[in-house]
Amino acid sequence: MDSIFFIFEIIGVIAFSLSGALTAMKKEMDIFGACVLGMTTAIGGGIIRDLILGVTPPSAFRNPLQAVLGLAIPAITYLPFIQKLFARNKHKVQAVALMIADAVGLGVFTVVGVNACFENLPDPNFFTAIFLGVITGVGGGVMRDVFSMNLPKIFVKHFYACASIAGAIVAFLIQKCLANPLLAYIAGAATVIALRFLASFLQWNLPKPKYPIQEEK
Repeated sequence: MDSIFFIFEIIGVIAFSLSGALTAMKKEMDIFGACVLGMTTAIGGGIIRDLILGVTPPSAFRNPLQAVLGLAIPAITYLPFIQKLFARNKHKVQAVALMIADAVGLGVFTVVGVNACFENLPDPNFFTAIFLGVITGVGGGVMRDVFSMNLPKIFVKHFYACASIAGAIVAFLIQKCLANPLLAYIAGAATVIALRFLASFLQWNLPKPKYPIQEEK
């Protein structure tokens, strides 16, 4: 069972580090900037989660494999022949690849956060589990967006954080009612990924102001 959970985490790390690398590519950063952005996206949410739970040092420092992968994936992405692959129909290919990588990473790390709550707290409650799931899922992406001078997706992107909340609720309920961590992992992650894909293709958005307040000059 532990090996299956480990594979889940590695998939999430690869997906999120790739999303960091693609963001760096869009911003025309050099390879160092891409590696920093990839690693930050991959392990940022987990570090925030561990600090909230009082797990010190955070698991990313006790087992640096995730950080190493977070550095390696962007480095590989910046190889010339890989760059050429993303350069074909540049904006469309990069946008689709970024959406897929971001959705997979968000789904996996959301359920990783919920599972960490059950592993580290004797009696995890609903709010704590959902909060830790969402912060693990979106934390690295928020840091990536801030570092790349973008408004974080959770505030503007169609149904981003809400998809994480829905997946965390599914994972929590299955874990709490059925005590089946593997089913909770799969169902929670699938919920997030499916909602992100649907939101992207169907252009689901939360309400925004119809009459934005203009800044004074």
